[in-house]
Amino acid sequence: MANIDLQAGLVEPDNRGMRAAGLPEVIVETCHALKRAGGRPYLVGGCVRDLLLGGHPKDWDIELYGLDLAAAEAALAPLGRTQRVGKAFGVVKLGRGGHDIDIALPRTETKTAPGHRGFAVHSDPNLTPELASARRDFTINALMMDPDSGDILDFHGGRADLAARCLRHVSPAFAEDPLRVLRGMQFAARFDLSMDEQTAQLCASLLGEAGTLAAARIWGEWRKWLHAPFPSRGLAVLEASGWLALYPELAALKGCVQNPRWHPEGDVWTHTGHVVDMAAKVAARHRWHGRRREQLLLGALCHDLGKPARTVRDADGTIRSAGHSAAGVPLTAALLARIHAPGHLVTHVLPLVAEHLCHMHGKPTERAVRRLAVRLEPADIVLWEALVEADASGRPPKPASRPALAWLDMAETLDASRERPAPLVDGHMLMAHGMKPGKAMGAFLARAYEAQLDGAFDSEAGAEAWLRAHMEAES
Repeated sequence: MANIDLQAGLVEPDNRGMRAAGLPEVIVETCHALKRAGGRPYLVGGCVRDLLLGGHPKDWDIELYGLDLAAAEAALAPLGRTQRVGKAFGVVKLGRGGHDIDIALPRTETKTAPGHRGFAVHSDPNLTPELASARRDFTINALMMDPDSGDILDFHGGRADLAARCLRHVSPAFAEDPLRVLRGMQFAARFDLSMDEQTAQLCASLLGEAGTLAAARIWGEWRKWLHAPFPSRGLAVLEASGWLALYPELAALKGCVQNPRWHPEGDVWTHTGHVVDMAAKVAARHRWHGRRREQLLLGALCHDLGKPARTVRDADGTIRSAGHSAAGVPLTAALLARIHAPGHLVTHVLPLVAEHLCHMHGKPTERAVRRLAVRLEPADIVLWEALVEADASGRPPKPASRPALAWLDMAETLDASRERPAPLVDGHMLMAHGMKPGKAMGAFLARAYEAQLDGAFDSEAGAEAWLRAHMEAES
């Protein structure tokens, strides 16, 4: 990469060859091998987009002209392991140097049935790049790069749209695949994009085909949304495209008023957009990149789902939403089912939603913190405090804040920030005192743990003393 267009925020490739264009050595060698065999390789899709944004692509796609798959495989065989993927799609995967590189023949697609999979694919190494690029979804993904010169082939205005942060469809063929709407949602969230109005209208026309999408594909796009730095942009795409109707728990947030004293930013939908963006920043600060981030972002998305059902206006005009935390739990379960979130996320997110206002019920005490740790399980107080921070900081122009930090500090002192306190009285201890396993033992263990949470003892010696006293009293 050579020059950076500061106004557009795009990197301008130079023309001094593949290495000067900033390509990894393995990509350079792959393209050279294909060219020696008589092919014309182009980098296509997301890797070109990411290069123009100055990033480091994780996935590399090469579109190969002038060679059939057999010739491509023969040219690539000396470089590493190759694998043909779906004969109908004309794709060879090359694994080398820690990279999985997709080499595909240009192709056209014909719609044969409703849904994401209803296509007949025709690979043709003699297609023109312009015709082949027309099958792509968005203009920012239809860019091509000549790996030798670094020149960009842009037949659909993708560079201008990338500079303008605009998400625009390439052609009317966009409407053949309803999954592209959810892809647009996560692209907007990843790259800070707004959807073009005509594209939004085209997406709205696909709403009737949403039911044909496979659960794994739906969750796949939502999962990418969870890892994006601008999640509110994705929610805006759902709203603009009309696909918010698929998620009535979210749609109900629009127009749900809030007390301006606490929420000067507007309705619950607006607040939720700010909160998910703040949650993304909090997750980045914590360096949460996997499930932990997903748990926090889903908690942020769902934390106020109970407000529409619980919001009332008092006689004096005061707006209240008492009980909305508990009311939001079944709605959260319903929304997470719609996006096909895996069960391990659901079990973490539900208690976060139920407890997201716990810190407002008084100052932290050891008893309150211990009991919160139990109620949050399998989530924990570190994750809960991060959600509280995102919620409190998603109310512009109010400043960011961490109102539950004192709770986290006490939890860390009690060694209860990451998990519930371990029981100090267990079955072995009871049997050592002559109690036999059974219902009575289970009931006694439950009483002992409640006493521990209440602060009756906090050490093994204290547990023994409590145990002797209570067993003597009942003997």
